[in-house]
Amino acid sequence: MTRFTQAELEAARDRLVPDVVADGLHVLFCGINPGLMTAATGHHFARPGNRFWPVLHLSGFTPRLMKPAEQRELLSYGLGITNVVARATARADELSAQEYVEGGRQLTAKVTRLRPRWLAVVGVTAYRAAFGDRKARVGPQEGTIGDTRVWVLPNPSGLNAHWTAATMAEEYARLREAAGEDGHGGSVSVTIPRS
Repeated sequence: MTRFTQAELEAARDRLVPDVVADGLHVLFCGINPGLMTAATGHHFARPGNRFWPVLHLSGFTPRLMKPAEQRELLSYGLGITNVVARATARADELSAQEYVEGGRQLTAKVTRLRPRWLAVVGVTAYRAAFGDRKARVGPQEGTIGDTRVWVLPNPSGLNAHWTAATMAEEYARLREAAGEDGHGGSVSVTIPRS
């Protein structure tokens, strides 16, 4: 992995990172916003301590552990990545409440246009802020965006010590099963528990 100086990372502040999207995805994963490492590399969830890529593999969404630089390969599995807020920051707490609300509006428009089966927001706090749902919890949500179902997943950041990679993988696997994909093209039939 390329090493960046602090100055190079700071230069990536406010940079936009292109989405990895297509029409009709099985699952569109939605991060809070790009971190500076993601903005510097142009690859989602690029910070070494972020557990998104290992959890994606452990949960069965991908047949092998992928590197952030391989993010476009997700499309072949019917998966994509976007963010609630597009601009890069060092920490999510640098975002304003207004940015979350506006991000929720823009995300709703994007989901309406792209029509994924599921929108998976990685971070319950971000979901609550973007969609004004203070009672939301990790798991499937009651509301939809058009025909798109919504699932809130734990934030894979290394700072989220409440969730281990194993417990995150279990929650991601629940979504994978609900989405009807085993990560390798086959279907799985399940009953989705309501929270």
